[in-house]
Amino acid sequence: MSLDQQTELSPDEIREVLSRHETGVLSLAKADEPYAIPISYGYDGESGRFYLRLVSTPESEKRQFLTSSPRARLVVHESNDGSYRSIIAEGTLERVDPDELTVERIVQYGKAKRPLFEIWGETKRDLDIQLFELDPETLGGRAVELDVAESDQ
Repeated sequence: MSLDQQTELSPDEIREVLSRHETGVLSLAKADEPYAIPISYGYDGESGRFYLRLVSTPESEKRQFLTSSPRARLVVHESNDGSYRSIIAEGTLERVDPDELTVERIVQYGKAKRPLFEIWGETKRDLDIQLFELDPETLGGRAVELDVAESDQ
C-alpha cells in the first residue's frame, strides 16, 4: 500500500514553481489531432500571463496548429528527492502583432530566453518567429510527496 501524499498547490506555490522554470510542454489540438512541443516561456507572476516566442517555417506542422487562436495547455513540472510538482495552464493562445508591443511586453518576451529545444536544418531566413500570449482561464498545480520508506522496500 502506497502512502504517497497528493496536495493542491496554493496560488503562491504555483507562482514560485513557474518563476523557477523557463521551459514546459505546450499542447495544441486541431479537430481530434494532438500536437505537443517543448517550449521556453516567460511568466509574469502579477498578471498570470505566459509569453511565448515560437519559431516555425511556413510549411511546418507547428504553423498549422498555431492558426486561428488555438486552445492550449501548458504543463510545467519539477521533481526533487521524492517530491513532484506539476502546473497546468489552460486557455487560448493569442498571437501578438509586433506592432502592438509595449516596453512591458518586450521585457516579458525577454524572459522566454530562446526556443531551447528547437534545432533547425533550415537557414535562418526561412524561419518565422511569432509572439504569443497565454492568459490562462484555468491554472492549477499539484504536489506529490512519495513515501520514501515505502518506495525503498
